[in-house]
Amino acid sequence: MFEDISKVVLLSDMDGTLLNSKKEISDTDKKAIERFMSLGGKFTIATGRTIHSFHHYYDMLELKMPLIMYNGAAIYDKVNDKVLFEQPLPSEAKRITEEILGVMPHIGGEVLKTDGIYVFRNSEYEELHTKLCMVTPYYKELDEISEGDWLKVLFAMAPEDIPFIELFAKRMGYDTVSFVKSSDIFYEMLPLGTTKGSALAQYRKLEGMEGYTFVATGDFDNDIEMLVEADLGVAPANAEETVKKVADLVLENTNETGAIAELIDIIIEKCSKNN
Repeated sequence: MFEDISKVVLLSDMDGTLLNSKKEISDTDKKAIERFMSLGGKFTIATGRTIHSFHHYYDMLELKMPLIMYNGAAIYDKVNDKVLFEQPLPSEAKRITEEILGVMPHIGGEVLKTDGIYVFRNSEYEELHTKLCMVTPYYKELDEISEGDWLKVLFAMAPEDIPFIELFAKRMGYDTVSFVKSSDIFYEMLPLGTTKGSALAQYRKLEGMEGYTFVATGDFDNDIEMLVEADLGVAPANAEETVKKVADLVLENTNETGAIAELIDIIIEKCSKNN
C-alpha cells in the first residue's frame, strides 16, 4: 500500500486532531505537512465545517486535493470551486428539526448549506460555534430557510443536554436521517447513512483517484467510520476511547504535541522501506 508516497492521501480531521486547543495548526505539524507534500504526498481535510467556515485555512495549507466537508455530506474541490459530490437531507429534515425544538426549545441550531450557515435558534452555544468557525451566518426563522439543499442541521447545547437529545432521536426512530455527536456540545442531523466514512468511499470513486492509499486520522465519534473505511485508520493520543478501539494505529502524540507530524513520519518511513 505504501510503495509510492505520491499515491498516498492523508485525510485529517480538524478540531482535536490537526488543530490544537487554540484552534491553530502548530508550526511542527505545518512543517511536516509541507515536507509530506514536497515529497509528493497528498494532504487534505475531512471536517464537519462548511465551505465558508474553512476559508481561513485554504491558503494556509495550500490544499490542492478535494476536501470532505459537512461531516461527509459533500466533497468540495477548492481549486476549481466545484462541489464534486453532495448528499442533501430529505424534506423530512425540517419536520424533525421542529420536533426536536419542540421538546428542547432552549437549544441553539443552524442549517448548513453550500451557500452559507443559517441560524434558526441562537444560544450561547450556537454563538460559540459561529465564533469558532469564524463566519457571519444568516439569522432566519426555520420557516424562512428554503428547503431542498440542506446538507446538515447542527444543534448546539450544554453538555448535559446531549444524552437527552440522543435518547429522543433514538426513541422517535427517525429512519430517513442519521445523527452523530460531533463534540461535547454539538449534535448533528445528516442524510441517512452519511458519514466521513461514506464520503471517503465516494472519494475513492473520483476521477483519477484509482490506486491511491488512504490514511485517515481523527479523534471523535464522527471520525469512526472514516478510520474504518481508510486503508490505515489512525487516532491521536487524545482521541476518544471509542475511536482508539477502531483505529489501526494510536499515536503517542496528541493534537497539542504534533500528532500529525508523528503520523507523517510514519508514512514516510513506510514508503521508504518499500523503495
